[in-house]
Amino acid sequence: MNLALWIAAGLLAFVALFGGIAKTFIPVEKLAKQPGAKWVENSSAWFVKTLGVLQILAAAGLILPALLNIAPIMVPVTAVCWILLMICAMITHLRHGEYKHIMLNLIYFTLAAFIAWGRFGPESFTG
Repeated sequence: MNLALWIAAGLLAFVALFGGIAKTFIPVEKLAKQPGAKWVENSSAWFVKTLGVLQILAAAGLILPALLNIAPIMVPVTAVCWILLMICAMITHLRHGEYKHIMLNLIYFTLAAFIAWGRFGPESFTG
């Protein structure tokens, strides 16, 4: 179970890191032309960049606290934050008619829920 949780956290951190880098460093005008990024047209550049930075921090929060054994409780807390982000993402994609992306968000939601459940419960770093 511990290995499965590390793999899930690694996959989710990978997704968060690359999504965050894209939102942070790609110009909003160019980002809006990507599939599944219609929402960017209705968002300020500041919001998109802030979301990108938060995703980069989420990538770190899914791995580094446990790896460095510094506040490892932040791993499941980060996973819960990711769950909330995915709920918002699914609502946003639904509003823009981007139905294919909702399924992808649901997969990320499920990974985050698995990490939160596992790290708060049976494979807690504190127990």
